[in-house]
Amino acid sequence: MTRHDSDRVFIFDTTLRDGEQSPGATMSHAEKLEIAELLDEMGVDTIEAGFPIASEGDFSAVSEIAKRTKNATVCGLARANFADIDRCWEAVKHAKSPRIHTFIGTSPLHRDIPRLTMDELANRVHDTVSHAHNLCDNVQWSPMDATRTEWEYLCRVVRIAIEAGATTINIPDTVGYTAPVESADLIRRLIKTVPGADEVVFATHCHNDLGMATANALAAVAGGARQIECTINGLGERAGNTALEEVVMAMKVRGDIIPYHTGVDTTKIMNISRRVAAVSGFSVQFNKAIVGKNAFAHESGIHQDGVLKNAETFEIMRPEDIGLAATSIVMGKHSGRAALRSKLEELGYSLAGNQLNDVFVRFKALADRKKEVFDDDLVALMRDSAATDESDRLQIKFLRVICGTEAPQSADLTMSVDGVDRQVTATGDGPVDAVFRAVRKIFPHEIDLQLYQVHAVTQGSDAQATVSVRIEEDGRIATGEAADTDTVVASAKAYVTALNRLLVRREKTAPDADRKSIRQTDSAV
Repeated sequence: MTRHDSDRVFIFDTTLRDGEQSPGATMSHAEKLEIAELLDEMGVDTIEAGFPIASEGDFSAVSEIAKRTKNATVCGLARANFADIDRCWEAVKHAKSPRIHTFIGTSPLHRDIPRLTMDELANRVHDTVSHAHNLCDNVQWSPMDATRTEWEYLCRVVRIAIEAGATTINIPDTVGYTAPVESADLIRRLIKTVPGADEVVFATHCHNDLGMATANALAAVAGGARQIECTINGLGERAGNTALEEVVMAMKVRGDIIPYHTGVDTTKIMNISRRVAAVSGFSVQFNKAIVGKNAFAHESGIHQDGVLKNAETFEIMRPEDIGLAATSIVMGKHSGRAALRSKLEELGYSLAGNQLNDVFVRFKALADRKKEVFDDDLVALMRDSAATDESDRLQIKFLRVICGTEAPQSADLTMSVDGVDRQVTATGDGPVDAVFRAVRKIFPHEIDLQLYQVHAVTQGSDAQATVSVRIEEDGRIATGEAADTDTVVASAKAYVTALNRLLVRREKTAPDADRKSIRQTDSAV
């Protein structure tokens, strides 16, 4: 499609690539496959499944996603060298619609990293894009840090990429530096100035360092871009990427002044938002646009009165438009599997028989501890279930905490480490500290606890507590989240979840020869 064909905007989702690069957001192989399937069902046009040369795990995930995806184009990322591009093609070539996305930094700051002159870099653009085009008809090229690249040089390398066979030219605002008026003008001028620009699709890739990613992306579309690169929940490095849900709903709600459309089924937004939050360990902030917990909540009396009389007084879109249940039917200990299945489907979760049985057991246990189980309780339950993996190396088997007003708090903990149960007692300055010390006694480690946060899922003294934990070890960051009516139990589960994610990151980033020894050393302690 050329840019003149329609006002259709293509959605290029990079949750599994740029999103996963968020510190601590590493996803497992199975989680990546699940998110890719949800993206495909949702109707995104392109799934950037990963960076195939980065690791065997990334290659395997991209390759499997390419084979499984039914509708979307599957794309892999490659640096501007033949080895990256060849590896990328090996991963995506079995897709129904494969794409190679290759990039190189073009701004003065980024040219200085590989010590390339302008001419040398221009030659590399030609050679690598040509090589990619010889392998695949669908080639996307990106001048990294385009918004800080000299205008004349940007025009030069974009022209070279088009002549070499690129079919999509992506203009990244790599560090979130630009502003909407610049974003629109840059795309408009490139299309007008560069020969052959009207025969390719221009794309925009914005970061949110100044909080303008969504505005910059929509401005670029107004300037002529017809592909938006984005992620679910705005997940991404530093302050994140353009949020898919924001740009899609902006076009849907304000079609009068943003007259473009996408192929995304917006009723699937809430489900995939929750799943990405669960598997990445990155909670959605309460006041996040579109998918935040408070996005459709009203506390002010004036607002409540208005919404009760006419929802449009304070809601510019319907909750149902993004797949959010409009009502909150209370579930309880007498509810059966059929009711639970129906309620979960209403909330956007579809479970197979064994999955439903497992969640039903957890639901019954929760219902025995709470008088009423609300929608938010079920969402927390599903997120907690998603964080539990039988293959996890560390698993809590038993926990008992003894509290007193004077003596140190103590924790009795039994935890499985690589299938071997170990039991300890530890004391600490408070029950949570005692539990964390007990975990460290069973599985010695040195980490920096960067975040420990607790919030109630619902109201009341029997409310579930959701605990978020963020830990760091030698530059590796991992997050964990868990919910329970017992805050201490939720804390223990969140901490162990973060540790399991850290162990995965530790093995992924270690040299191949060291991975086996790392696991053996951990198991021996």
